[in-house]
Amino acid sequence: MNRNRRFRNTAAVSVLAFPLLLSGCSLFGAGSSAQIDPPPADVEAQMLESIGAEKTSSEQTSFMTEEALSTVYLENEHGLLAPVALHLPEGDASLKLNRMLETIVQDGPYDSLIPAGFAGVLPAGTEVKAVTVKQDEKLAVVEFNGAFADYAKEDERKILEALTWTLTGTPGVEKVQLWVDGEKLNEMPVGGTPLDRPLSRSIGINLELRDGSSLSQSSPVVVYFSAATPDGVQYFVPVTRFVPAGNDPVQAALGELLQGPQRGDGLERVVTDNTKLESVEKSQDGVVTVSLQDDMFEAGEKLPAQMMQSLVLTVAQNADDSKVRIWVNGQKEVIGMDNQKYSEPVVRPETINAIPL
Repeated sequence: MNRNRRFRNTAAVSVLAFPLLLSGCSLFGAGSSAQIDPPPADVEAQMLESIGAEKTSSEQTSFMTEEALSTVYLENEHGLLAPVALHLPEGDASLKLNRMLETIVQDGPYDSLIPAGFAGVLPAGTEVKAVTVKQDEKLAVVEFNGAFADYAKEDERKILEALTWTLTGTPGVEKVQLWVDGEKLNEMPVGGTPLDRPLSRSIGINLELRDGSSLSQSSPVVVYFSAATPDGVQYFVPVTRFVPAGNDPVQAALGELLQGPQRGDGLERVVTDNTKLESVEKSQDGVVTVSLQDDMFEAGEKLPAQMMQSLVLTVAQNADDSKVRIWVNGQKEVIGMDNQKYSEPVVRPETINAIPL
């Protein structure tokens, strides 16, 4: 059986397990993200070093907005970071960010709330002493105890990515500054990654570098592939790839998405081998229209929700959270197996990957 036939069969089965998925635009909300910028030249060598050191599903996770959920970035079984939406205990609203960071501590106080196949990346024993948000600067200042420095050098970038993406997923936070026991960190304590300026999503996440590539001549884009938990629940994983500088970021990101994931990292394709990008257009009202060609799908056929959702996430991430609509094979009536009409403008969801325990 060829890969495209397996793709169709998986999609046909998966629709049976979508009780929480989108049924209309009302379940979408404006997400919080930042444009990915090229990493500073002075950390290129460290990034390259840290990277070098480093089931097809019958269920689909919820792709919806729910205020009670908090999204944190956890490490999966293949060493990649993924956003996971959790129901954290209620408490003082001013300490919500503290609780979110405590969730990504190994063997931390909320370890029992983490789904199977995931783990925190902050060293065991790390305490979140304070999280202060400077609203005028959109800056979160985080202070840890000394145990924060008790990690392996090869985990340093992953720790920075998890901290940054967890905190900047909160409205009003775009930058992060780190302190330990009352002293501001100017560099990370083990590998020496420079912290002379606040962290932002410009550092990327789950970086993939091609052999011989130069970061100084490239621009990063973020694409969303699929993975599966040990129980077969599918979820989305963001991956940063580097494309030639000057390329349109949305077209470049979609090109990477169509290429598919690299082998050995546990990620799965979200489109068929036949999917081709026909055009990308951005209207004056800020809507990005993606036109695809794929002879696997017939006119009027509902398309796999996972494919549609991955396209929305990828486009929005690389287009300043623009609204997205998708046309396929010239058809301007595109409906997913989640009954969402993707041919009308939608925005990226506030919450993804609500994985059951």
